[in-house]
Amino acid sequence: MTSLETATDAPSRAAQRKNAASSGAKPRRRSGKKKPGADLYTEVTTKIVKELEAGRFPWAQPWAARGEAATITAGLPKNAQTGRAYSGINILLLWGAAIENGLSGQTWLTFRQAKALGGSVMKGERGAMVVYADKFIPKDEQARVEKEGGDAAFVPFLKRYTVFNAAQCEGLPPELTAGAKPLPECEAIPRAENLIKATDADFRIGGDKAFYVPSQDFIRVPPQPAFFEQINYYRTCFHELGHWTGHASRLGREFKGRYGSHGYAREELVAEMASAFVCASLSITPTVRHADYLGAWLEVLKEDNRAIFNAASLASKAADFILAYENPAPEPQASAMERAA
Repeated sequence: MTSLETATDAPSRAAQRKNAASSGAKPRRRSGKKKPGADLYTEVTTKIVKELEAGRFPWAQPWAARGEAATITAGLPKNAQTGRAYSGINILLLWGAAIENGLSGQTWLTFRQAKALGGSVMKGERGAMVVYADKFIPKDEQARVEKEGGDAAFVPFLKRYTVFNAAQCEGLPPELTAGAKPLPECEAIPRAENLIKATDADFRIGGDKAFYVPSQDFIRVPPQPAFFEQINYYRTCFHELGHWTGHASRLGREFKGRYGSHGYAREELVAEMASAFVCASLSITPTVRHADYLGAWLEVLKEDNRAIFNAASLASKAADFILAYENPAPEPQASAMERAA
């Protein structure tokens, strides 16, 4: 693959956006019969496919239309009690639940957590699904290891939990439902500019296409004034930085396949969601999402019920890698002995 090209909104209009979700606390298990993990993968994938077929992009944060008051608080969904942000597939699930139920906040909690914080879930409210991935060693495998030695083989599984939006609860501390409003469009965003600069990525401004070239490790994006809506310049930059994180010297994702192939579509899916997650973290509200890869994405998801889980997980890692440049790890302090030497 010579380059990973992204359609910008400079020469074209755009598609719709909307709902989605991903990971965080480990809430209380839902009562009722446990579903097999494979069924849960299929259930979540089916949700995402339905959104795509309806022309909605589950990884596009659900903002109000341009010119309207914001209906969704900016940022990634987080657990109200722990403050920990959800990640991966759960971002898509919770953004989707917020739109589907007309909820305005990004804070979520379990029934028990609401009670622990002095509140309660309002009567008649329906919770949203999140999933938790883990692994275990079956008893027969434990017995085999005890008898024969060697490493045990773990079996991965998914658990389903139910969480409620803070707006579905009453009696909670008011700060749990408050949040910053999205920045207005067409405003230069110093925080985003500083983050892009801090990555020290080789950005080359010009032309009418956006792409990343893995073999030469550089990014090309059109100048910001070329975008119909300049806020989308940042979305495009972070999309290409999403690809950039996959370089062998960084997260080491495999770039394979030509344009239109499943391998290409999978990488585009990772970069698109990584951009959405970074933009949400910076309270940036892109106004468009393109449908250029929609058909390929649908093919991938319909053939592999774990593809969206894997892509969302890789996207979270890519977003975290980019956002780490905002708060780089401090230089190690020299010990007293080293300073004295």
